Amino acid sequence: MAAQPQAIPQESKTISQTILPEFDHEMANTRKSLERIPDDKLSFKPHAKSMSLGALATHLATINQWLEAILGVDSFDAGTVPPNPELKSRGEVLAAFDQHAASGRKAIAGATDAHLAKPWALLFKGQTIFTLPRVAVLRSFILNHTIHHRAQLGVYLRLNDVPVPSIYGPSADEGNM
Repeated sequence: MAAQPQAIPQESKTISQTILPEFDHEMANTRKSLERIPDDKLSFKPHAKSMSLGALATHLATINQWLEAILGVDSFDAGTVPPNPELKSRGEVLAAFDQHAASGRKAIAGATDAHLAKPWALLFKGQTIFTLPRVAVLRSFILNHTIHHRAQLGVYLRLNDVPVPSIYGPSADEGNM
């Protein structure tokens, strides 16, 4: 009779320890994209219904500030806060991004499994938009949201003949990794 394979014991990791490498990877890729935004094209809009490149870059630079609310309070009413003022240069965008990514990373690192499993609700003018465990909000509202808008930024860059960085593999502009 053949021996049964034995499970290899793995070190027990917390949720935050398992999500931080993904967070770090996505933030590094996002920063690479933000580093490419041209200061002279911040008003560019590919369509009348689109946000400007500057507004998109500002949004990407500040998404991580939501981690304070996600990990700090049980619900948040987005209808009660004014939008972030649009940042005026690549330098301002990168400074804001670095600040919010660092504080977001610190918040994730300090979160316990029990806290990440607790529900969190996003409201808009008193109406519940969704309620999910905090870890699901972190994945969808922070990471996936960042990835979505980073891809949008890639299109804006392409339309302005700015080389698109390699993210998950070679881009048409950076074939060699």
